Amino acid sequence: MLTKPEPPPEAERARTICAAHGDRPDALIEILHELQHQLGFVPEVALPAIAHALNLSRADVHGVVTFYHDFRREPPGRHIVQICRAESCQSMQSDDLCNHAKASLKAGFGETSADGEVTLQAVYCLGNCALSPAMMVDGNLYGRVSPERFDAIMAKTRKGAAA
Repeated sequence: MLTKPEPPPEAERARTICAAHGDRPDALIEILHELQHQLGFVPEVALPAIAHALNLSRADVHGVVTFYHDFRREPPGRHIVQICRAESCQSMQSDDLCNHAKASLKAGFGETSADGEVTLQAVYCLGNCALSPAMMVDGNLYGRVSPERFDAIMAKTRKGAAA
C-alpha cells in the first residue's frame, strides 16, 4: 500500500496560518508576514500550500512574494543590516556607506554573508532623515553612519554587544 508523503513542516505551518486568517485571499500579505515572522523567511515549499488554502494560483502567491522586497525567500543571517537608500540618505553619501558595507560583508543587497552571520538589505526610509545616512541593525537605529562607524557597529554586533 502506498502512503502519502508527509508535507514539509513549513507547508503545515503555512496552512495553519492561512486557517487562522479564515483562508481569505485578501489576507495573503498578512499571512506571508506572519509566516516570515515565525520562520524568518517565506520558504518556496510553503507557496503551493498557501495557494491551495486561499484558492489562488501559485503564480499569484509567487508574484506577491517576489514583488515585495520585505519578503525573504531564504533564511536570513543571524543579524539583519538595513541601509537606507532614500533621497535624504543618498544626499548624505549613503552610496559610500553601501559600497563599503557590500565590500566588508562580501554580500550585496538581499544577500547573506558567507559565514551566515549578516543579511544586508536596502530599505527606502528609516524615518531618521535628520541623521542621514541611517541604518538599522537587528531593529536598532543608527544615524550619521560613516564607513568607519559601520565597521565599529558591526564589530560590536558580531561580538554580541550593543553599539
